[in-house]
Amino acid sequence: MIGPLKALIAKHWPVLRLRTILFGTLLFVAALPGVSAVFLRVYENALVRRTEAELVAQSAALAAGAAVDWSDRKSSVAAQLSVSANGEAERAGPYGEPEFRDHPTEIGLRSAPILEPRPPAMATKARPDPVALLVAEHLLPAFEETKLTTLSSIIMLDARGIVLTGPDRGRSLEFLPEVRSALSGKPRTVLRINENYGAHYPFEWLSRASNIRLHHARPVTVGGNVKAVILTSRSPRALFRGIYEDRGKIALGVIAIFITLIILSAVLSRAIVRPIENLSRTTRALTSGRHVSARRPSLQVVEIRDLFRDFEVMAESIDKRSRYLRDFASSVSHEFKTPLAAISGAIELLQDHAERMTPLERERFLANMAQDAERLSRLVRRLMELAQADLRMDRVDERTDATQILAAIADGLGGSDFSIRIDLPSILPRLAIDADALEAALTTLAENARQAGAKVLSITATLAGDNVRLDLVDDGPGVPSADTVRVFDPFFTSKRDQGGTGLGLSIARSLLQAYRGSLELLPSTSGAHFRITIGAA
Repeated sequence: MIGPLKALIAKHWPVLRLRTILFGTLLFVAALPGVSAVFLRVYENALVRRTEAELVAQSAALAAGAAVDWSDRKSSVAAQLSVSANGEAERAGPYGEPEFRDHPTEIGLRSAPILEPRPPAMATKARPDPVALLVAEHLLPAFEETKLTTLSSIIMLDARGIVLTGPDRGRSLEFLPEVRSALSGKPRTVLRINENYGAHYPFEWLSRASNIRLHHARPVTVGGNVKAVILTSRSPRALFRGIYEDRGKIALGVIAIFITLIILSAVLSRAIVRPIENLSRTTRALTSGRHVSARRPSLQVVEIRDLFRDFEVMAESIDKRSRYLRDFASSVSHEFKTPLAAISGAIELLQDHAERMTPLERERFLANMAQDAERLSRLVRRLMELAQADLRMDRVDERTDATQILAAIADGLGGSDFSIRIDLPSILPRLAIDADALEAALTTLAENARQAGAKVLSITATLAGDNVRLDLVDDGPGVPSADTVRVFDPFFTSKRDQGGTGLGLSIARSLLQAYRGSLELLPSTSGAHFRITIGAA
């Protein structure tokens, strides 16, 4: 199950940049506190509005009950027809039923002012309305039962703001703004500081609604006149109490965030960390001499993908270079071993039999030793040239006039038995190569042609886009077909008996490659055809 799922994800996974993944992860993590804060604030304000709505509904029910009780006690037909709990006469709907009127919540923690704690009721000489007092005493059991359920404070006032229930009975709250609004026929809700507040939950101080209390005043209207006021108050559910009650939903949100973080961590691990660890192990194996290929990650990132591709190119280059060095060391050992063995043998013969040799024999042995020593010297010189050619890597800042170099080579190597013909365009741009390197490569090719028995060497220059081609064609015997694939290998030569080292063409190609040029042997029906391609400056 997991294997096919991984394969499906890897198949459809987009190739992203590392900075995109890191930015997205960090942005998500950075946004969590802000999102949480906004969520808590919105949730907290919703709790306050819900508390207001509950107070409104509770007060409306109590006011309606008081209005009905009041009309029953007055036994008024007009009152029976115009009972209302919100300060207005009931309006009939299209089918004769009372029209529904919703009371929108008005309180918001951000917009509503928070008033001082409710001051104590003031003493007054006025007497309570006797009818209102009777209604209050009749509804008192309903008030007490409602308190047990809603945990709200419920007080009934008469039309002059005198308290009819509770310990402040007979005192006045008419001076309160919410009571004044209700006495004028408009219900009103205010926020006040809760002077009896005490924290019950840890970190409850973080909530703005922890130490406030909602106060709602609602008129009791009979016959279009305000007869009393129902004053209720209640503290909103504390934020942390609400969180506790909704802990299941919050836990699901936390789990969702946690799962998201796990997924992001897995993506970072599989797309970045694991590939780097794999690449590190492969690098250590490569340094120990073992050739292993790095396994590309299933979830590809642009930078990681490019890193793996570059590593593969580097590993292949190192492996190729290692094979070259092994073959080169073996060839050098063989090339040095033959003349050294000849010199050592001649020395032993001279040491053991010098007194019995004729002067002519001793001279011959000494001449062979000198010849082998010269061969070793020439070989060492060529190896130094090859090393210097390999050290010139990607040098493209040179500017060389090939015309003068070609003319100098034609004058220096040309003679009665060997001539060099040069064919150049009217305008030949400068070449992006060092003058000494170009001269060395051209001289090697010209000398090889002369040594092979050619009489004429033609050098033709042509333009090919941003490059210049130098074609060198001679009329000699050419390169045997069996030797064409090995002609550029170090130490390969068919003129070893004539002192050849087999390094000339290898050095020439290395010099040209150091300047992003090339040297190749082209098929030819007669003679040898070499082509040099070098960039124009």
